Amino acid sequence: MSFTTTLTAPVLEGDLVRLQPLDHRHAADLAVAAEEDHTSYRYTWVPTAAEVSDYIDAQLARAAAGTLAPYALVAKATGRAVGATAYWDPRLWPGRNELCAVEVGFTWLAASAQGAGLNSEAKFLLFAHAFEHWRVVRVDLKTDARNNRSRAAIERVGARFEGVLRCWSRSWAPGEDGLLRDSAMYSIVASEWPACRARLQARLARARNGNAKVEPIQG
Repeated sequence: MSFTTTLTAPVLEGDLVRLQPLDHRHAADLAVAAEEDHTSYRYTWVPTAAEVSDYIDAQLARAAAGTLAPYALVAKATGRAVGATAYWDPRLWPGRNELCAVEVGFTWLAASAQGAGLNSEAKFLLFAHAFEHWRVVRVDLKTDARNNRSRAAIERVGARFEGVLRCWSRSWAPGEDGLLRDSAMYSIVASEWPACRARLQARLARARNGNAKVEPIQG
């Protein structure tokens, strides 16, 4: 499909979560979400309540530059924003105005909303839109190489580990301001999407039935 140089963030809706384009109307909810237990955020960029407005401004600036399509994760059961995620780093086919690859990242979820399927459904919606609407051939995911919890969750959705890029990007770990992290790189390619789709749908069915906890993917 023809593609502009700016990523767009259409509303994406499932049974458990609605992905809405991030806006300052989500600030109050995100401030509450961000102040919950930070145990799972050790390697993830999560603002404090006082930083939420600046965090949204920073994401909207990236959106204006065309490199990011940020979302608020809104729990349909409550109507409240409980986290954030984004499309990131769009790449076009050489010499063509068509999208060939995109990353899913900048993801975090309030502790109270983890393990209930919201983040897995959000990933499903993002992947499905990328592969089935944009017709990309590749979706990237990456996380701090030390973040074993996130790496295990990424692998469970069917993404393939491609290696660790050393000193690749900014570290978000406490006490590491101004330092670089090693990034564990993963991807799903178009030929793998049908199997990944089926795997995610099965996990979500179990989560909706209350038969399984679904680990979050933060990163």
